[in-house]
Amino acid sequence: MLISYRACNSTKPRVPTFHSPPSQPPATMSKSTPALFRPIRVGDLELAHRVIMAPLTRFRADDNHVPLPHLVAQYYSQRASVPGTLLISEATFIDARAGGYANAPGIWSEEQIEAWKAVTAAVHAKGSYIYLQLWALGRAGVPRQLEKELGRKAAEVYVSASSIPLSNRSSKDPSPRALSIPEIDEYVQLYAQAAENAVKLAGFDGVEIHGANGYLVDQFLQDVSNKRTDKYGGSIENRSRFPLEVLDAVVNRVGQRKTGLRLSPWSDHQDMGMKDPVPTYTYLINTILHKYPDLSYLHVTEKRLYVPRAGQPVAATDEFVTEGQENDFIRKLCSAKGMPLITAGGYTRETGIRIAETKGDLIAYGRLFISNPDLPYRLQRGLSVEKGDRKRYYSRGSLDLTGYTDYPFSEQFVQETGAVQPGLQSRL
Repeated sequence: MLISYRACNSTKPRVPTFHSPPSQPPATMSKSTPALFRPIRVGDLELAHRVIMAPLTRFRADDNHVPLPHLVAQYYSQRASVPGTLLISEATFIDARAGGYANAPGIWSEEQIEAWKAVTAAVHAKGSYIYLQLWALGRAGVPRQLEKELGRKAAEVYVSASSIPLSNRSSKDPSPRALSIPEIDEYVQLYAQAAENAVKLAGFDGVEIHGANGYLVDQFLQDVSNKRTDKYGGSIENRSRFPLEVLDAVVNRVGQRKTGLRLSPWSDHQDMGMKDPVPTYTYLINTILHKYPDLSYLHVTEKRLYVPRAGQPVAATDEFVTEGQENDFIRKLCSAKGMPLITAGGYTRETGIRIAETKGDLIAYGRLFISNPDLPYRLQRGLSVEKGDRKRYYSRGSLDLTGYTDYPFSEQFVQETGAVQPGLQSRL
């Protein structure tokens, strides 16, 4: 079944709906439809397909971490234009003390919540859904930025699981301070409150806990960044304690069906990368599956090896998971319990279709969603995809729409839906 649309008698853009093309029986789907484009239930949501928008940091918030009015809502609204799509928001600070980057959004203040309300309303108006990704930086934060925003010395507010600095930081920067147990308890509650703010106040359909890529949750989980000797360090069970406490607190506030978790077992980003992550992640995921069988989803990143074809750039390569660093052990655990699994890792149309078909994953696309706001439509129909402008991925606090909300819909999408091309929207 193709994603299609019904025109309505109005001068406004036609509201997209789903129906079967006339050539197919009205209530059936072709057996040849790839799994990537088949419906699936995730938490409380019935998704129309398995193409997920990955969380993408864009730094389009003001100095108080408030998403920029209108612009951010327009950005997400464009990428929600294919109904039944799940978007995962950019990583969003749970509190000022959890930050350390300028112009990244937050979810703790009234102003931030109000700005996010406009985003969720815009996404829901398109018939799609959005989760907020909950973020705490830990040692990944910039000490000087924390000092500036919190009005305290960096040595006091720059924290992590242990006092282990990042290898690429200046010798002038302080080492992170290991969080005390009372402070850990405070962070757990900050995650819970942020989840409540997102779902119950800002209108998000759920939240995703960012437990990947070397940020605070990951810093507790992995033995390369956690050298604690108390109940939060040492054994696999102890290193998993903080991630599980955060998950418990969030689920208690918003429910299993509105909670997801992102993990990166094989990533070496920001000095991460255990020698053998399988035992740790097997314990963590088994514990989650046993305690929270109705969790919305797990989301994992793949570590990929890019092999260019002769004469072609990396963006056009075939992609292979690095040998010995596969997430198949996680797939087996999730499959046995019926837990939806989202995977991310530079997928193309072809590799996404193959993995969804053979392994049952939902596929998260990141950079392709930046430059192709109608990406699910393009992928299903085999249309060409536009390449994004890397130089404009991060434009801190900028109101300039270039490289943000000016990427076009495909002409076929415009003709079928009556959508207004993004480049024209700001002038209407």
